[in-house]
Amino acid sequence: MRILLIEDEYELANAVRIALERERFVVDTAASLAHARASAEGAAHDLVLLDRTLPDGDGLALLPALRSRNRGVPVIVLSALGKLADRIEGLDEGADDYLAKPFALEELMARIRAIRRRPSDLASETITLGRLCFDPACDEASVQGQRLDLPRRELRVIACLVQRKGRTVMRETLEQAVFGYDDEIHSNTLDSHVSRLRRKLADADAGVEIHAVRGVGYLLRAAPC
Repeated sequence: MRILLIEDEYELANAVRIALERERFVVDTAASLAHARASAEGAAHDLVLLDRTLPDGDGLALLPALRSRNRGVPVIVLSALGKLADRIEGLDEGADDYLAKPFALEELMARIRAIRRRPSDLASETITLGRLCFDPACDEASVQGQRLDLPRRELRVIACLVQRKGRTVMRETLEQAVFGYDDEIHSNTLDSHVSRLRRKLADADAGVEIHAVRGVGYLLRAAPC
């Protein structure tokens, strides 16, 4: 799951980002409306956390642009404007949830979990390949009922590959799914994650193989019987 965090208070943004990454989310951060617009145009996000009092305007002004780019993307407003009238305005403008500052990180995580449990127009059925199962709703991979304990980036790799099983996924697509804008990416960083993931899938007897398509990307397919 890729999250766009729009927040200009550095300490708060850093604390939220660390908490989200601990939950294995990919996080892009933006500290202004202009930066947020560029981030939204550069990648597809699954959730937006939106501050209102940004240096160049009210974060609510960004909602039409976010929805034109990704109509169903859920938005949680995080704002010091916490009066009843402010919360009503935010929800009436199209936000899915509104959390007043200061807030507990545990409550934010609970609200994100609640958003993710909502029915979606997108398919959320468990995907099976070989003995590997991936549940998009829970963002979990398992083999014959045993959950695979994967680091955040390896989980993002398997999620991207399994949802396109049998098709080649370009390196650029994988890198967008795995890394945030602020992550330092070397030429072999993605390959290292894929190599470790291959070993773990083999050790778990998942019945799948990750194949490299030279100069293009990777594909996931069932292993020969």
